[in-house]
Amino acid sequence: MSIFDYPVNAIDGSPLDWSRFKNQVLLIVNTASKCGYSRQFAGLQQLYAGYQEQGFTVIGFPCNQFNGKEPGAPDEIHTYCQKNFGVSFPLSEKIKVRDSSAHPLFRYLTETAPFQGFDRSTQSGEWMHHFLQDQYPDILEGSGIKWNFTKFLIDRSGQVVRRYEPTIEPAAIEDDLRQLLAQPY
Repeated sequence: MSIFDYPVNAIDGSPLDWSRFKNQVLLIVNTASKCGYSRQFAGLQQLYAGYQEQGFTVIGFPCNQFNGKEPGAPDEIHTYCQKNFGVSFPLSEKIKVRDSSAHPLFRYLTETAPFQGFDRSTQSGEWMHHFLQDQYPDILEGSGIKWNFTKFLIDRSGQVVRRYEPTIEPAAIEDDLRQLLAQPY
């Protein structure tokens, strides 16, 4: 199995053509434009712009499951991300990423790369752990997506390489990305 086995629709509702991403390194991210972590759109766009020519693509998957931070219609989401963060990478239609209603792609991603905890040696990791523990203890349990902007690095064959929690900024992924792009395919 690979990510290419899971049909997904683009933000306009048309089927996302996975074939155009084969032999590329991907970063799959569940996003929410009204979330405190939405500042990461800028960093994701910067990675995309910097490495697109080397065969890298970011794909954002808008989700409204965490505090209702992605309430808009598809055209609103798309326009907001372009206008406020310069997003030019592809976005999918709004999907669910956790629990029994999770899109099959995200069930596969979380089964393949389960939650390993937040880096509690950092202020943001410690804060996120306590926030979920106090406010949403059910979300903290298990391997599912914990919040918006969980990121999955995917190799050129569609296999999950690594999971990054929301507290990991896009720039912190750059070394792993460069290593993966340097591998032959």
